[in-house]
Amino acid sequence: MDTAPSAQPLTTTAPATRSRRRVATAAALASAVEWYDYFVFGIAAALVLGDLYFPAGSPTAGVLAAFATFAVGFLARPIGGIIAGHLGDKRGRKPMLVLALTLMGTATTGIGLLPTYATIGVAAPVLLVVLRVVQGLAVGAQWGGAVLLATEYAPEGRRGVYGSVVQLGVPIGVVTANTVFLLAGTFTTDSAFAAWAWRLPFLVGLLVLALAWYIHTRVEETPEFRAAERALAERERTERERVERSSPLRTVLRGHLGTVFLAGGSFAVNTATFYILITGVLEYTTHNLGMEQSAVLTVSLCVSLTQLVLIPAAAALSDRVGRIRVYALGAAGIALWAVPLFLLIDTGSLLWLAVATFVASCFLSIMYGPQAALFAELFTPEMRYTGASLGYQIAAVLGGGLAPFLMVLLLKATGTSMAVSGYIVALAVIALISIKVLAGRARSR
Repeated sequence: MDTAPSAQPLTTTAPATRSRRRVATAAALASAVEWYDYFVFGIAAALVLGDLYFPAGSPTAGVLAAFATFAVGFLARPIGGIIAGHLGDKRGRKPMLVLALTLMGTATTGIGLLPTYATIGVAAPVLLVVLRVVQGLAVGAQWGGAVLLATEYAPEGRRGVYGSVVQLGVPIGVVTANTVFLLAGTFTTDSAFAAWAWRLPFLVGLLVLALAWYIHTRVEETPEFRAAERALAERERTERERVERSSPLRTVLRGHLGTVFLAGGSFAVNTATFYILITGVLEYTTHNLGMEQSAVLTVSLCVSLTQLVLIPAAAALSDRVGRIRVYALGAAGIALWAVPLFLLIDTGSLLWLAVATFVASCFLSIMYGPQAALFAELFTPEMRYTGASLGYQIAAVLGGGLAPFLMVLLLKATGTSMAVSGYIVALAVIALISIKVLAGRARSR
């Protein structure tokens, strides 16, 4: 029977407040720029990539191909999480975060410079898929490093709040990506946007390389990792224990795989609903409901801004009343709102679109706020990067990566958005069951 280990931190010398703030700021910036780079692909997939890189077939086929390429990045995320988790638990959190940022900046800039199908033929979609895979590897490696930099520097009783600083990277990334696309669309014609202006948001990826260098030169390794490293070096071990210690991945797979899958199952509904809202709904409202692209992007931007308040508020509440309670409340809310969400969107009204996505965003934020600290606390420091990253990236594959693709398929097959609502409800039920089992294990410990 798999049981999650105690999450009590090792005794360490408390880092200075200034050092904590510098690390938290660096982790938040790393998360924001990484997610910005990741999200610009999703927006571009909904708007232009289908026509430019997959021109053969019907418009629906082009969108499906673009969303399939979007999903490929999610399939690569667990691999990035495994590699970075294994090395991050052995070598440190910071080096893997720097590597992830470097990969992301390089891949995103490469997409911005990539010729289209009309220029180089079939090589264009092939290279696009390769660069998307690199993006997936990078974001899979990044999340664990950024979260652990923040939470392992957190003062006593503030781990939820510090973890939420990294989680804010998601709405910041969405807001920035939407803003850049809005500006690109506003100040250019439709033909210019399709020809070259869509590339501008990708070229911002060059800034990620500068941030990677800053973290490499100015941020120290986390106190908990240093303490765990010293404790393991001083302690006498049997041969079997030494082998397990040398492979955090083996330790997680042998003793804690159930916890990893429960964590993934608990979060898949959040990531699926999120990507449905920022990419699937963008494609659906502009192509199916005839709504203005700039208006829908503006609604998405404004709704994402509210998460900057809601996510830390939910995290702070979880520091007081417990992670599981807050987390479960968000999952239950998503289940209840799934049907009203699309009933309101289907009206074609910008006002009801804003109301529908805002309420959904509130429930997503309630889950997302405590999630970083919750996942970190499921595992001990010497295998935390591996375990937390695997749980998160499994959720990304099961939920986020396939969600926009499945949304288009469900709409095409059934002709009703209620099929998408049913998909969200099914994932929410899985989440609530997973959360209940995790809560039971926490009580037993």
